[in-house]
Amino acid sequence: MTAEPSSAMEQVLQGIRVLDLTQNVAGPFCTQILGDMGAEVIKIERTGSGDDTRAWQPPSWGARSSTFLALNRNKKSLAVDLDTPQGVDIVKALARDADVLVHSLKPGSAESRGLGDEALRALNPALVYCAISAFGQQGPLRAQPGYDPLMQAYTGIMSVTGSEGDPPARVSVSLIDMGTGMWAAMGILAALLRVKLTGKGTTVSASLLETGVGWMSILIANYRASGVLPRRMGTAMAMTAPYELFQAADGAVFIAAGNDRLFQKVCVALDLEALPRDERYASNAVRVRNRQALHETIEQRTLALGAADIARRLQRQGAPCSVLNNVQQMLESEQVAAVGIMQELDIQDGDGHQVVGLPFTLDGQRRTRHDAPPELGQHTRALLDAAGYPAASVDDLIARGVIR
Repeated sequence: MTAEPSSAMEQVLQGIRVLDLTQNVAGPFCTQILGDMGAEVIKIERTGSGDDTRAWQPPSWGARSSTFLALNRNKKSLAVDLDTPQGVDIVKALARDADVLVHSLKPGSAESRGLGDEALRALNPALVYCAISAFGQQGPLRAQPGYDPLMQAYTGIMSVTGSEGDPPARVSVSLIDMGTGMWAAMGILAALLRVKLTGKGTTVSASLLETGVGWMSILIANYRASGVLPRRMGTAMAMTAPYELFQAADGAVFIAAGNDRLFQKVCVALDLEALPRDERYASNAVRVRNRQALHETIEQRTLALGAADIARRLQRQGAPCSVLNNVQQMLESEQVAAVGIMQELDIQDGDGHQVVGLPFTLDGQRRTRHDAPPELGQHTRALLDAAGYPAASVDDLIARGVIR
């Protein structure tokens, strides 16, 4: 029996069934978003090792990969060998009653197994079919594999990350993977709306490449306007100043003055009221040209103050700023606690495990009750029983290694 939804978030996709043939980060993050909003997500995994992230440890929580735990709550696991005809038949049987299928197989792989969008939509015309790939569905690199840092290199993100004079750097968060998961989820939601309006299924495609290019939109626009290649600028931004990290006596503070009015507020807060009257700093355009001198002048002042004191001064004036936190400090902050994004997840091999909830609310609510990420094949028998497979057939498939 399915429990009644405990929040508005769980009601959004209640009754929607998602087949999840993805692994690693982008696809599982996409389907976790759908699961958090109430969809039934069936995670279809390899019979031997399952999702690659099950083995991405250390670090771990108890015996389980912390990465896997971060991306696979509110799902059921069915372990099946898609290299067997019987395994493919199982996916087809489930697809007949599914609303969404998401896969991250390389382009052409699903089609070669008879699991392409046209084949499955012949069984289920309203199916929303989402394919997540590295380089996209067309082009000379379409069949190549890809990971987040590889795509940060390809799309130029790495070339503009880090400080001037230092080697290119990877953005440490899985920016492209998780962004691709978000775009895929957004496309799926749009496609579900289209199904409701027209009754017709839709094919959604998302790729790491397109996400990486998308994140570069502003830098691309600036390059095409100026002909000047973007460069590594540490914490600064090319279009405005001051808009960067400044060292304090005991840490660092990011100061973001995105316009002349905010620059004046920064100067008042730091007892530098004369700066806006200096012709080198009178407008954003000249501040950008004199960025280094401006930075040195402001930092001479911030080095004499504590980071918390600087932040208080700036906040009193309404000037955007933030103390530079590490992960522990961020998690312990009153503001993060107040918005309630960190949530408890009850797992068998450890108490007190927390996960990051969806970064938005509906009617002021997030989902408050989560199912722990599944063990490999935990729901195989129950799902096949519900799909009409006789117990003897399930036993035979297990014995032959088709399912687990």
